[in-house]
Amino acid sequence: MTASTPLRVLVTGASGFVGGVLFARLDHDAGFEVSGIGRRPGFHPAYRSLDLSAPEAAAALDDVLADLAPDVVVHAAARSEPWGTVEQFTAQNVTATTRIVRAAARAARRPRIVHISSASVLYDGHDRIGVAGDAAPARGLGIYARTKAAAESVVREYPGEWVVLRPRAVFGAGDTTLVPRLLDAARRGRLPRFGQGPAGPALSDLVPVDTLVEYIVRAATAPGARGRTLAVTGGDPVRLEHEVFRLLEREGIPLPRRTIPRSAALALGAASEAVWRLARRSGEPPVTRYTVAAYAYSFTFDARPTVDLLGPPLVTTRDGLDALQLREAVS
Repeated sequence: MTASTPLRVLVTGASGFVGGVLFARLDHDAGFEVSGIGRRPGFHPAYRSLDLSAPEAAAALDDVLADLAPDVVVHAAARSEPWGTVEQFTAQNVTATTRIVRAAARAARRPRIVHISSASVLYDGHDRIGVAGDAAPARGLGIYARTKAAAESVVREYPGEWVVLRPRAVFGAGDTTLVPRLLDAARRGRLPRFGQGPAGPALSDLVPVDTLVEYIVRAATAPGARGRTLAVTGGDPVRLEHEVFRLLEREGIPLPRRTIPRSAALALGAASEAVWRLARRSGEPPVTRYTVAAYAYSFTFDARPTVDLLGPPLVTTRDGLDALQLREAVS
């Protein structure tokens, strides 16, 4: 790319939460020429509907990459729900990633791949503070975490340039997973207070979606990001339960009264998962190990390598939460 030539970026999962915000960000920046693919119907002339887990996706991707010749592929497509079958998670997280990597490797000019992974690959059912962004994946609590770790391994085998980003708990306008799920659980009376750990309520890193998107843009262009696995946070770790209670108060939702020890909640999540699978029940269990680990156990990154390489967060966690609370209060 020269000073007058836009960087061509292909965003997978462009109809989703993170991919959609990224697509909009690049679409309004003259320094980029953005295209997108995703499972949902088309919403933009530069967007194509393509399910990466479908059998025909492998051949279609060759045509897409030949046609667009992207400099960068941002792989944001994934199944990010905390529940689903092994087949669903494998198809949408591992198979889809494999197809992206293989198509990029076959391209006449191999693009840089920026892969959006997840901090969940490091969850192990214990409090973890100051975890290195490139730490080896844990055994994983749930199929989602395990398949995201497997997808990372696929990306690291790519013969071209790659970057793996591990965001922790993305939130912001358009979020359909983190904050909405917590509010819905509270409305239904399913959100308890969790017993505190030795250091008090769970201390958590979070990342505003605008910050994650800006880090993706930086990772797409920074020479030093090549071959790196980087944590992505908004800084300012927070007591997550306290922040959720603030949101509940703004929404006029009664605060939880029941208190459940974290270890008991984790065991209940494992039991619920087992019952749902054995009984082949539809829908999501009322609690899973993944959701307990993400909400009730402390998890923070040592994000200094990311800041040193890519700069400070565009929006801090504190500012992002304050803005989210304002939007929720007036919506």
